[in-house]
Amino acid sequence: MRPPRGRRRRTTTRLAAVVVTLGVVTVLVADPAGAPEPSAAEPGTPAAPRIAASTGLVPSAGAPRTASEPVRLRVGRLGLDTAPVPLGLLPDGSLEVPAAAGTVGWYTGAPTPGERGPAVLAAHVDWKGLPGAFADLHTLRAGDLIGIDRADGSTVTFTVRRVGQYRKDAFPTAEVYGDLGHAGLRLITCGGVFDRSAERYTDNVVVFADLTG
Repeated sequence: MRPPRGRRRRTTTRLAAVVVTLGVVTVLVADPAGAPEPSAAEPGTPAAPRIAASTGLVPSAGAPRTASEPVRLRVGRLGLDTAPVPLGLLPDGSLEVPAAAGTVGWYTGAPTPGERGPAVLAAHVDWKGLPGAFADLHTLRAGDLIGIDRADGSTVTFTVRRVGQYRKDAFPTAEVYGDLGHAGLRLITCGGVFDRSAERYTDNVVVFADLTG
């Protein structure tokens, strides 16, 4: 179910954490310690090795745009060209999960790509034995371009600023979802090692990008 549009402006205060587990993405909108655990799934392709955050110079951020939903996502380095699907929140506060390994979802409770603030796209690293749309997300580097076509006919370009990998118990919530003075983009999936006892991956991989065109 699509959350009310007004929630986009309250992302910082309402969104406490995101946990990406085996391609199951859970957004906790209350105290993370009291939130339900995401459901588990079988492991698929091996997780990417731990990577250090990469940094580099990128062009200055472009002026934010008005709201418009994303209709196409292109990431050259990943060979990815797909139509994102909207993801809302379930009654238990968890984010809807893309229905297929190759599907990318955009969180409707966050700004749309190009608006001021951090737009959020998430996808599986693997799912039911198949590599996910973000299986190689960790390979992105500073300076890589991400193109998003929007429903109003415009195209916005984001430039990757850096890539980080974080243990789930040290997820940088404020850094990922904090209020921005410009339009940003976050691509999120899971990473690290698959913990069979917990039936989830140990880490999250997050790409930080800024609007530059």
